[in-house]
Amino acid sequence: MLFLEPALLPKGPLMAVDPGTKTLGVAVSNTDRTLVTPLTTIQRVKFTPDAQALLALYDERKCAALIVGLPLHMDGGDGRRAQSSRSFVTNLLRLRDLPVCFQDERLSTFAATESLLEAGVKHAQHKDFVDAQAAAVILESAIARINEGLSQPLPSPDDPLS
Repeated sequence: MLFLEPALLPKGPLMAVDPGTKTLGVAVSNTDRTLVTPLTTIQRVKFTPDAQALLALYDERKCAALIVGLPLHMDGGDGRRAQSSRSFVTNLLRLRDLPVCFQDERLSTFAATESLLEAGVKHAQHKDFVDAQAAAVILESAIARINEGLSQPLPSPDDPLS
């Protein structure tokens, strides 16, 4: 099931995926969503084995929902990469109905690379970690959106404006 607002996702750990053309970067949160950890990078082969590997990690970590990076253009418009992410989710939801939400991932790889540099990871090793780290950046952004959304009172069912 596709959610437009991450604040509406069910409680529990979240998994984020940074879908690239060659890899899927994966990160997870703890149950309270206070800690985000880059998990792994899945080398893409074909959709079905890629999805099976992702869903196995999702089940293993007992995740409540999936956050998928949406690579928008800097002006906010869609492009081929954004359409590829949307298609990935459409195909994934055909395999299994699970809560999914898109998260704008503009500059996530840049932020991930900066984070790796600050952590002292050598440039030659970045390719081994950058996709999972980018997924962590995406997940942190989604959790920030959730926290912002949760700070807003939900409209009452009796509220005529809702």
